[in-house]
Amino acid sequence: MVIEEISKSFGDIKVLNNIGFGIHKGEFFSLLGPSGCGKTTLLRIIAGFESPDSGKVAFDGTDILTLPPNRRQANTVFQNYALFPHLSVFENVAFPLRLKKVPKSDITSKVSEYLKLVQLEGHEHKKPNQLSGGQKQRVAIARALINEPGVLLLDEPLSALDAKLRQHMLIELDQIHDKIGITFIYVTHDQQEALSVSDRIAVMNQGDVLQVGTPHEIYESPATDFVARFIGETNLFDGTVVSSVPLDKPEPEFMAELEIHELGRIKITTVDEVKPGQPVSFTIRPEKILISKEKPATKREDINLFQGVVDEPIYSGFQTKFYVKVRNEVLIRVIKQHAKYSDEGPDIIWKDSVFLSWSANDGYIVEVKPS
Repeated sequence: MVIEEISKSFGDIKVLNNIGFGIHKGEFFSLLGPSGCGKTTLLRIIAGFESPDSGKVAFDGTDILTLPPNRRQANTVFQNYALFPHLSVFENVAFPLRLKKVPKSDITSKVSEYLKLVQLEGHEHKKPNQLSGGQKQRVAIARALINEPGVLLLDEPLSALDAKLRQHMLIELDQIHDKIGITFIYVTHDQQEALSVSDRIAVMNQGDVLQVGTPHEIYESPATDFVARFIGETNLFDGTVVSSVPLDKPEPEFMAELEIHELGRIKITTVDEVKPGQPVSFTIRPEKILISKEKPATKREDINLFQGVVDEPIYSGFQTKFYVKVRNEVLIRVIKQHAKYSDEGPDIIWKDSVFLSWSANDGYIVEVKPS
């Protein structure tokens, strides 16, 4: 599928700003962004429920914008399930086939096949009000898939479920995708959901697509300040390039030194050449930072080292998040995983003096700002 130069306004409000990207056949592709960023509007344009002001949406090279929704080879799973309350589970799933006047014997076998796919065997005669939220969502997915669409559109399908059920359903959704192999386009505002199941993600904000990439690319190499902040937690600073020296490596890479007002000088490696005096944004993820009470015994020149005081530790069982005050003014977030059992309690506590260190390879220049 190819989305080209799609724009959409509602009155004076521009919802989509000339956006475009491609989605590979069979891909689990997520549209990720905060409420109001335009992701659901884009999904509705693909489905045929909205028309863009301009642009093109093509399936297999054919522009589908002139086709009605039922001829687009795309079925939608809605946030509120949209089940028929007076019909049984069987009849809800069978409904699209009855519209097509499929023979009764084929309907029975087909519905049984898709109820098995979503693990709802034995629930055929129940009405929607007798089902849990997760079961209702499975019915909606089976009904959407029974038409054998080329693309399944999912509009925040898990948002009405509680956290544990949402995680369980997410795994099931990924397994269903692996079994049937069609293209899934998944709308969500939850970055963990998108990172967990997507082959690629389009991060959106205020009608723009800021970055398209794999979960690893989006997380480790964010393209903008917004992407860095929105995907997981991070420490983000403005700085100025002091120096940049090419490294002796097969691929182009540079060792840069930045001046950051809150921290001082830091070292960072970058594949993009930056020049002294350029303003940049710098990010370092909390889990990339090593925290210790003893000064690290290292002579490596690419290690950034700072001393601070634990302002607040937040224990979460499998990890502790530390807010560390450096230079008496800036709080740096650090996450320490608990990989081993400790019967003596935490080794770093509130008000402890600590050392923070990270490799130049673990930081990232997010944006080069205009001078």
